[in-house]
Amino acid sequence: KLLAVRAARVRPGRDDKVLTSWNGLMIKGMARAGRLFGRADFIVSAERAFDFIRAQMWKDDRLLASYKDGRAHLNAYLDDYAFLLDAGLELLQARWRDGDLTFLIELAETLLDHFEDKTGGGFFFTSDDHEQLIHRPKPASDEAIPSGNGVAAQVLLRLGHLLGSTHYLDAAHNTLAALYHDIERYPSMHNALLVAVEEYLHPTQTIVLRGNAEALPAWQARCTQYYAPRRLTLAIPNNAKDLPGILAQRTSNEGVTAYVCTGHACEAPVASLDALEAALSGSEAVRIRE
Repeated sequence: KLLAVRAARVRPGRDDKVLTSWNGLMIKGMARAGRLFGRADFIVSAERAFDFIRAQMWKDDRLLASYKDGRAHLNAYLDDYAFLLDAGLELLQARWRDGDLTFLIELAETLLDHFEDKTGGGFFFTSDDHEQLIHRPKPASDEAIPSGNGVAAQVLLRLGHLLGSTHYLDAAHNTLAALYHDIERYPSMHNALLVAVEEYLHPTQTIVLRGNAEALPAWQARCTQYYAPRRLTLAIPNNAKDLPGILAQRTSNEGVTAYVCTGHACEAPVASLDALEAALSGSEAVRIRE
């Protein structure tokens, strides 16, 4: 009866914009859940959203913030770049696809070129060619969503170690140094930055698997078999093209070769699952999937 009465009234408006930043958060969640729980449909959903943003909201080598009724507009903000970078890196862990890492590097370089405070460290919320405002903020604290500076520092640390790119690591360091006093005064308000501090002091374990595409899934499954939240794993087939940075040096002649690194320190490459087991055992905790 109540529904019948309500149906006779004007329906409330619905906000059906597509926001780059919020989609970045959702893509990361879907990709991570799909990878850890073996849900291919979650990964497909994340990939579809990622491809939509790249096709519709990446114009002239810049991101746009909002899409509705077939039109994308508004210069993107710090959160848009940082969250989409974080999402893309998570999606690459769920499945490798040529070209995605190149796109992430383009996003990262644009972030550094147009948002970084070159003298004081950290990232402004708006780009250097955005509409001129009375104040150009540099947000540090988490609110309803994580801090753009915190997420940017996290993803630049991971990308820097993955590619061997020191300018990403330097930008992350400068961000943490610039915002350190904010973190110190109100640590409970700066969780994203605290995660970045932890990863700066105790770098993420980075695992690159290279080899035959048919053999890679078993090796990748081993890397996600136990709880290891500070681990980044990429399974890259031998036929992958134009790998950037030190990834071009990660090769495999036969079978699969695993390169296990923590920060700048890398162990000797391993070419058997038993050797991989030994290399990973010290950085894992609870088993999450039988």
